[in-house]
Amino acid sequence: MRATRSWSRRRAPSSRPWARGSCPRPRRGSGCSCTDVSGVPIYQTAILPEWIDYNGHLRDAYYVLIVSLACDALMDRLRMDAAYRQRTLCTLYTVEMHIHYLHEVKATDTAIVAVRIAGADHKRIHAAFEILRAGHTPAAAAAEVMLLHVRRQPQAPTTTPFPPEVSAAIAQLRAATAGLPASVPGSRRMELRGTTGAP
Repeated sequence: MRATRSWSRRRAPSSRPWARGSCPRPRRGSGCSCTDVSGVPIYQTAILPEWIDYNGHLRDAYYVLIVSLACDALMDRLRMDAAYRQRTLCTLYTVEMHIHYLHEVKATDTAIVAVRIAGADHKRIHAAFEILRAGHTPAAAAAEVMLLHVRRQPQAPTTTPFPPEVSAAIAQLRAATAGLPASVPGSRRMELRGTTGAP
């Protein structure tokens, strides 16, 4: 499934309250009890009751929210934290996201997000995320996100290259995850194969 957001919408800072402060505080870094993680764990959250839909599992929209919050944690790791954003007026915008829903997430689960840097250049990051459930090996979802470095301006945001310290942090994380094979397939074109017309 391909979901695209206009790059005129900026990434929400990590300190932004979601749902009037009801979103769990992120737990970052180590402590992941999952095995066979094909990335670096950077974000962890409990599943809130209001995120569960009428089918008894995590509503599809909240997978995207979890990935979005993991992007905030990624920014912190790559030295683009709140202080950086305030000092430079630079941030990351999400320009494209592809997500695969693979397994159900229940209210009792703890979601752990791992990330790999699939690619990067002087102003873009192609990040691959996996949402895992603590104590379960298969990924519950996989998302690929294209992030663009921009400077906020009064008229309109403009793209701008990463500063050297951010580029170095990106390269370091990319090298750390380069030897980790993805446990789920990457993005592909969505289509109905073998059909010739309307139902």
